[in-house]
Amino acid sequence: MTRKLASIRECTALIPIPGADAIIAAAIGGWTCVVKIGETSPGEKGVYFEIDAFLPINDPRFEFLRKSSYKVMGDVEGYRLRTVRLRKQLSQGLFLPLRSFPEIDQKAEVGTDVTELLGVIKYEPPIPADLNGVIKGGFPYFIPKTDEERVQNLLEEYAGWQKTSFVVTEKLDGTSFTAYHRNGEFGICSRNWEMLLTENNTYSKIALECQLAEKLVGRNLAIQGEIIGEGIQRNSYKIKGQALYVFNIFDIDRQRPLSFEGMSNFCAEKQLNLVPVVSSNFQLPAMLPDLLAMADGPSLLNEKASREGWVLRTEDRSISFKAISNSFLMSYEL
Repeated sequence: MTRKLASIRECTALIPIPGADAIIAAAIGGWTCVVKIGETSPGEKGVYFEIDAFLPINDPRFEFLRKSSYKVMGDVEGYRLRTVRLRKQLSQGLFLPLRSFPEIDQKAEVGTDVTELLGVIKYEPPIPADLNGVIKGGFPYFIPKTDEERVQNLLEEYAGWQKTSFVVTEKLDGTSFTAYHRNGEFGICSRNWEMLLTENNTYSKIALECQLAEKLVGRNLAIQGEIIGEGIQRNSYKIKGQALYVFNIFDIDRQRPLSFEGMSNFCAEKQLNLVPVVSSNFQLPAMLPDLLAMADGPSLLNEKASREGWVLRTEDRSISFKAISNSFLMSYEL
């Protein structure tokens, strides 16, 4: 599923902020963000920009974000949206009235994706120098990228999943990695690119240390996981060196992921680390905010580190989404 970084949404409620006379909290689906008083009302449509959206610098409608959100990504300037607190109110994303965007059909339905139309892209944090390798080409078309949908965007579906059993694993704070074998060819990938197998980058080192080429021989599979450790993000887990934790194995021939049991058995057989498992039989709490609260807490890899959140998937992987810890988001500084 392609992430809708900018889409048409509806304000469903307004919640006063104690002590604030110029701003108010707006409920946008499962999200809450701060807006100016009088700018929107319940039932009114607008454009919602998710956290991690990178808004174009040359659009005057976003100029007010310069002081708080200006960033440079590579050689591109823009405004990165993050989780913030305003007057102690958690605010995630940006909601602006639809009338501010005459280029959008004012009768467009709720859910319409306007990411490309408005020039919005996803913010990607800088890659540490020792991770950098030589790009071979784009990410392989026959393997899906790993970017789970956030639960706040699944408010309608959430109610229908109350009796569904989920496998819950910890969302690790690292860098995405994919290794694959397909018809005799072995390859390694970062989140967005296929890389050459060379000596001087982390992706290659992990592939060689874990002997992934040998472990994949004979099967057209992709191993997808998170690399954590020294030099990666903040190394919250305080581990020495770097390590791979597998969260998905994709069957390239069948174009579907292995079941959780199939992935677990493969990792056990091949002596690969599996991401920490929180529960193998979890049912959703009645209210979405309760799930987000449960996503807070210490990491299973290091109790002194806060976990990034949870990833929830059914055993057969037909449903999957993530619940990111708001406490983690508030504490994270790149």
